[in-house]
Amino acid sequence: MLKFGVVNRIFITLFCLLFLANYWLSIPVSLFAVFGFIWFALTVFGSFFIQWNYHFKSYHKNQNSTENKIAITFDDGPHPEFTPKALDLLEKYNAKATFFCIGKEIEKYPSIVSQILKGGHTIGNHTYSHTRNFGFLSTENVKQELERTNTIVKKSFGLELRLYRPAFGVTNPRIKRVLQRTGFISIGWSVRSLDTTKRSPKRILNRTVKNLKKGDIILLHDTSVKTMAVLEQLLLFLRQQEMQSVTVNELLDISAYE
Repeated sequence: MLKFGVVNRIFITLFCLLFLANYWLSIPVSLFAVFGFIWFALTVFGSFFIQWNYHFKSYHKNQNSTENKIAITFDDGPHPEFTPKALDLLEKYNAKATFFCIGKEIEKYPSIVSQILKGGHTIGNHTYSHTRNFGFLSTENVKQELERTNTIVKKSFGLELRLYRPAFGVTNPRIKRVLQRTGFISIGWSVRSLDTTKRSPKRILNRTVKNLKKGDIILLHDTSVKTMAVLEQLLLFLRQQEMQSVTVNELLDISAYE
């Protein structure tokens, strides 16, 4: 898979060669523009498609899994109405999950986070504000977002979070620098349910289970009625297929906390 640093070196070399060749040949400006557009397109797509691991490595599944296990993950909570419903369903089907929580929501609903932990589930860092312009924040601001959430969790629950889910799945060199400095482990997904779109619960469920395999990590959001409907049917499907939902740290055999 292409990497940001490798792509940059390739295109810098190409541009240098074109500039040198321009002394002897008439290189059309359009050729420079084409190479520039390709570089820009790769950078944009690499930043928005976390599975590319373009800027840094994220864990999207356990490719070497020998057990019939998958991991259900939830983003954007805790939610006062829907997270407790998700916890009830998980308990009903004896399933475990990982909740990537927004720091400001943890501040509002610490009791719900306590329920998550008491249920044997894992929590991870999903930034403090989940601002829409997260991909444009400076390195220092990204660091503050992650550390602020960790400070809240440390004070309230005595845990130092290690797992990080990028907001909107966006990656870039500034986030990479923060992960290198802080030691966070980036967690992606192999199955994106698209449960926040206008698609019906049936279509979302079909998309989620269509090619589900052991070792997969599923992305859901504990923020809507629709997702709760999908979750129950998903858990029923897993039971029928004798598949077990475990925490992402168990699936990947890594530590969730310091």
